[in-house]
Amino acid sequence: MSDRTCPRMIWPREKTIVSPENHERRDFLKKGAGLLGGAALMALVPPGVRQGAWAAGSDAPEKTDLRIGFIPLTDCASVVVAAAQGFDRKYGIKITPTKEASWAGVRDKLVNGELDAAHVLYGLVYGVHLGIGGQQKDMSVLMGLNHNGQGITLSNLLRDKGVTNGASLKKLIDSDKREYTFAQTFPTGTHAMWLNYWLASNGINPVTDVKTIVVPPPQMVANMRVGNMDGFCVGEPWHARAIYDKIGFSVATSQEIWKDHPEKVLGTTADFVAKHPNTTRALIMAILEASRYIDAAANRTSVARLISSKSYVNAPEEVIEGRFLGRYEDGLGKKWQDPNAMKFYDEGQVNFPYLSDGMWFLTQHKRWGLIKEDPDYLAVAKKVNRIELYKQAAAQVKVPVPKDVFRTSKLMDGVVWDGKNPKAYAAGFKIKA
Repeated sequence: MSDRTCPRMIWPREKTIVSPENHERRDFLKKGAGLLGGAALMALVPPGVRQGAWAAGSDAPEKTDLRIGFIPLTDCASVVVAAAQGFDRKYGIKITPTKEASWAGVRDKLVNGELDAAHVLYGLVYGVHLGIGGQQKDMSVLMGLNHNGQGITLSNLLRDKGVTNGASLKKLIDSDKREYTFAQTFPTGTHAMWLNYWLASNGINPVTDVKTIVVPPPQMVANMRVGNMDGFCVGEPWHARAIYDKIGFSVATSQEIWKDHPEKVLGTTADFVAKHPNTTRALIMAILEASRYIDAAANRTSVARLISSKSYVNAPEEVIEGRFLGRYEDGLGKKWQDPNAMKFYDEGQVNFPYLSDGMWFLTQHKRWGLIKEDPDYLAVAKKVNRIELYKQAAAQVKVPVPKDVFRTSKLMDGVVWDGKNPKAYAAGFKIKA
């Protein structure tokens, strides 16, 4: 395991910032509904919906008030919308989105029960489950929250030295010897894996050729502004913000690395699911409805406005809205409409917790030395990804479910991932730890 990476896996606890109630909630949600107990909440649910959601009247949520953590990123939208639009109340629960300072803070608060669930990095959940870089805790992925919409930004200082793509970055690193620093958001998380994959695909070893540091998403732009890094990988809107502030340019989107890749998930502990199975189903249903709402084109602008507030992402609405609507520019003069911009639903394809998605992160953890031995990839994924629970919730809200728990993808280097032979896949890369 890399001595460069390991010490950064254990972070100090962060102070929780609890977001206030959103002022755009419906009137009936403002007038004291938050004080109601579980029975009263269920009484508000229309009989038809209640009958569908709570079979035989025995499936009422065991816990009704839920604290759901999120990091200020565009892809926190489904958690925010579920609360703001009242999808939570429809299923007898009340979601309080809580704004967190770092992924390490989200990890710690999930493990110790301060958060009931969270908008969280896919690979973080698997890392905690395996005990990488901190306390081991059995974890659960309940559903996917989004595909696509991340990226890699490089500093204008690199641009001024002729860097515009991966090949020119490789050439500069080889010819101009100094320490190059790149930031990601958590050692086992998605952004670390996209950064590593992109660098390696361009012939740059992320372990030996450059220095990698961990920076919370909202601090990326500020750190690049003062020269603490040459590049970063994070979610939106922080790439758009770097261009808006004229301090960097987009060298790659994550959908260019892997079209329709898995990204954030709704994660919690296995203990929470065991104690609150009905609550968990209700939570999945509420987030599924929110996901479907966000992916309706007519709602995208209003959702961008909602999440731009200080309570959530705290970024200018126009910075969020552009890439949220698929309108991209790279800061080098190129503009385009991206058909593979951030997706939240896509007829349920985004939300289904494919076993192959979870296994992919394990292969990359092995590739980069975060785990020393090959785990039982399939067994771990089956334990973490709660497919049956998801199917039960999806059936209630009429969300299509794929027939196969594996899917096939081709990444930027032409390598195909289908989940069939993860051990060989992990060992097959030329550049690795």
